[in-house]
Amino acid sequence: MDPKRIVTRLWSQALAAILTLLPQQAWAATGLDGAAMRWPYALPFAGLLLSIALGPLLFAKFWHHHYGKFAAAWSLLALASLVFFAGGMATLAALVHAVLVEYLGFIVLLFSLYVVAGGVLITGDIKATPATNAGILALGTLGASIVGTTGAAMILIRPLIRANRPRRHNTHVVIFFIVLVANVGGALSPLGDPPLFVGFLHGVDFFWTTRALWLQTAIVAGLLLAIFVAVDVWHFRSEPLADTGPAQPVRIRGLVNLVLIAAIVASLLASAMWKPGIAFDILGTKLDLEDVVRNLALLAIAALSVWLTPDEHRQANGFTWEPIREVAKLFAGIFVAIIPVIAMLNAGNDGAFAWLLSAVTEPDGAPREVAYFWFTGLMSAFLDNAPTYLLFFELAGGDPQVLMHELSGTLASISMGAVYMGALTYIGNAPNFMVSSIASESGIEMPSFFGYLLRAGAVLIPLFLLLTFLPVAPILHWH
Repeated sequence: MDPKRIVTRLWSQALAAILTLLPQQAWAATGLDGAAMRWPYALPFAGLLLSIALGPLLFAKFWHHHYGKFAAAWSLLALASLVFFAGGMATLAALVHAVLVEYLGFIVLLFSLYVVAGGVLITGDIKATPATNAGILALGTLGASIVGTTGAAMILIRPLIRANRPRRHNTHVVIFFIVLVANVGGALSPLGDPPLFVGFLHGVDFFWTTRALWLQTAIVAGLLLAIFVAVDVWHFRSEPLADTGPAQPVRIRGLVNLVLIAAIVASLLASAMWKPGIAFDILGTKLDLEDVVRNLALLAIAALSVWLTPDEHRQANGFTWEPIREVAKLFAGIFVAIIPVIAMLNAGNDGAFAWLLSAVTEPDGAPREVAYFWFTGLMSAFLDNAPTYLLFFELAGGDPQVLMHELSGTLASISMGAVYMGALTYIGNAPNFMVSSIASESGIEMPSFFGYLLRAGAVLIPLFLLLTFLPVAPILHWH
């Protein structure tokens, strides 16, 4: 038998034994008492983040072959601590909730976009000049709010890599691509980035972010493009591209996948508007029928893409399953290990992170919008930005009508923090990891976790300070 299958079976049997042998609680117990937890329960999550950060840096080859085992080990440690704290059935209920409500929809959407976008083949000779690179980044930034950051990133990253592979200095191109296309560009619609879709599902109007954040997003994206052009011109002047003869015209193949991307967008919108009122209760977790239908539709669309797209298109794209496999395994670990962290955060003033609530609230109860922006953003950079958005959304009252009107600045702060600062790390937004993995597989030397953090932070933090101290619209008149 395959050793990987043996290890997987042993993990499953060990978890089943732990949950079976320890004292059981009521099947309906889905909540965890975050107020009774203390900070050591967050250590497995911190350990997983450190593993993701240091593994590729300290032992790259070993990490590449065993990253799934690291994620599983930290996840099991988090679950074991919860079993000790709350019992087997409460832990199982919390795990079911994390998998079915949070992780499943997240990974199914990413998987479908990855598969479908991987079938779009852009051929022809694209000269990697600063103007061409800036044009691709601008196109991806504009398209990210329409087809999602994952869709735009997966369509454009491979042609961008092929164009820039001959250049000696090309890492900066991918870094700016991650920042702009995989993050900032998704700020203008619920389709763009998962946090905004979470807001839409909780009652925020579809075009609210478009109206509220277009100016801030235009300023941030425009300045980022200007900085990129300056950096790319500086590198380009020292490495002129050789003349390779007549250029082949640019063509787009696999156009059926563009139709399938539209079908993905339609599926998301339909699931948000169709409310049949039917739900399945699984260990206390309510699984709505519209979510089940949406996930099945997304998987069917991905299957149609594989069936309808000629194999040579994906081969020419250098398409492999490894990037989405890596994202699936590592984020599965993140979604499990974060369970006690979310429980402590949800405990508010009674939890270990009570200082967070006081940091974002004035003594009179009014929200501190600057604090909401920075805390939402920095937590989104190291946690998953969708649950982070929802946490601060609820922390600000959770009423979409109030947040869209009287507290519009607070909702704008939460939205911008979750979307913009997801670009600060590889784990801030799932497309970041996929783009980095595809670039590494294609021979581009991507920086380590901390190397990327330093490079992205050097560009982004000054822009975020600009938004903080130089308000550019009434919605940013923070106090």
